[in-house]
Amino acid sequence: MKHRLLFAISCVLVLLIGVQSTQAATRASLDRNRIALGESATLTLETDQVSATPDLSPLRADFDLSGQASSRQVQITNGVTTATNTHVVNLTPRRAGTLVIPALPVGAQRSAPLALVVEASAQAATPRADATAFLETEVDDPSPYVQQSVGVTLRLFYAVPLASGQLDLSSPDGASLQRVGDDVQSTREVDGRRYNVVERRYLMVPERSGKLVIPGARFIGRGVNGWMDDLLGGNSREMRASGAPRTLDVRAQPATAPQPWLPLRDLRMRYVGAPQSLRAGEAGTLAIEVIAVGATQAQMPELPAPSVPGAQVFAEPAQYDESFSNGTPQVKLTRRYSLVPNGAGTLTIPGLKVAWWDVRACAAKTASLPHLNLQVAQGSGGFAGAVLPTAATPQVVGDTALRGDASGMRDAASDWKWIAVAFALLWLLTLVWALQRRSVGPSSRAKAVVGDADVVELPTHTQADLKRALDSGDLDEVGEVLCGMCLQPATDLDTVNAKLDSEPQRQAVEYLRRARWAGGDGVVARAALREAFRKGPGWRQVHVTATGILPPLYPPG
Repeated sequence: MKHRLLFAISCVLVLLIGVQSTQAATRASLDRNRIALGESATLTLETDQVSATPDLSPLRADFDLSGQASSRQVQITNGVTTATNTHVVNLTPRRAGTLVIPALPVGAQRSAPLALVVEASAQAATPRADATAFLETEVDDPSPYVQQSVGVTLRLFYAVPLASGQLDLSSPDGASLQRVGDDVQSTREVDGRRYNVVERRYLMVPERSGKLVIPGARFIGRGVNGWMDDLLGGNSREMRASGAPRTLDVRAQPATAPQPWLPLRDLRMRYVGAPQSLRAGEAGTLAIEVIAVGATQAQMPELPAPSVPGAQVFAEPAQYDESFSNGTPQVKLTRRYSLVPNGAGTLTIPGLKVAWWDVRACAAKTASLPHLNLQVAQGSGGFAGAVLPTAATPQVVGDTALRGDASGMRDAASDWKWIAVAFALLWLLTLVWALQRRSVGPSSRAKAVVGDADVVELPTHTQADLKRALDSGDLDEVGEVLCGMCLQPATDLDTVNAKLDSEPQRQAVEYLRRARWAGGDGVVARAALREAFRKGPGWRQVHVTATGILPPLYPPG
């Protein structure tokens, strides 16, 4: 009898230990094992550990977590009290495939791993008749070239007002993705239902050829309560949407494409400003505009300065204006040039050329500007008698600079050689002419009679000559003009300083002397001369007694 009682007690103890070990185990389960991309599955964790909470951080690598909740259930059976804690979380997969839910730590225990099959079905992004939110991804070119700018437009459609939300689009592997501008809001009707639309733009540049997959976009948000929800005491509704991934076929750079590589949808060039009149030695402004559809500022090559025989050309920094038009990026480039003709006559400005690749026609193209013929009037001072040489057929340096053609570069170098020779001859003729003018005797120079006995030689240079020399001449030419502006022209800057009555002007001339002979700053000297001589030189009052041309009629006895 005693042995039977001990055996029964032992059996009860074993059963109790088994029950306790079973209750102590942490269990994990899914409401379904197969879903489509964009849908959610519910993970449930049950444990009898009263104060333990699960660590869900391992799930964030492949899932978006939402709707987390916890509950506790107490049960009394045959006088035995048991407590069970239940934790629930909604899992939204970020990619398709067989995803593993790892063993999750809950207190001192771990749950068993689970598998979830996620199907990459395009139906996941198709809006249903009762969908409160869905996503749409659009690209402006499904078969772009390498390094071509691709416009990506992401649209979120939602039928109820939003209290909060987050919209994400991950960068694809093998391309750069950059958000452009601000979100644009509008309304649209789809299948008879009114939706609010948020449109977000991206700029994508493929880095290699082959298949390129843009991941599906994701949206998580909450809608504002309706009156029925408020009446029943419900919370704001949760909203989720996932877009379908897009696959692009990226083409390699063609072997016959011009260099530098410039893939575009369109390229237009035009003159937006040209000088109405030109004078030798005075600057005029020329402006060129380039509009490239399907490019950004970083992709545009530099627009060079045109080579104009018979004129000096100074290029200003280019101005850029980037925008989005019909889902496609485009950039407008504007550059201005200052033209200073060296003489009177007809000045021919060769039209620039830009070589590019048409991504729609799959062909190389060239955008060009027509040549400009401008009439230049005679200048003053040193440019009074200068005449422009007869121009041959203009050679466009801009075309070879943009295409990188080796033969074009050799032709351009040859053209520059002849242009340099022409400028050297022109400079030599100007030097001879200036020396001849300086060697003319006093009897042939213009003279002005002051009173009855004083004569003063007129200046050989004007204020316009000084302005031209400060703008485009060297420091030696500036000094020569200052000497020629004196009454009875001076031979050096010391004489000029002695004749000036303005202390700022004398100081500016001193800056010029230091820049020419003592290693001073030429930029500072030019700025000081422009400011000091802005209203012309201020000369001291001089009285020169000249020897009479004829001897006195009655010499003193």
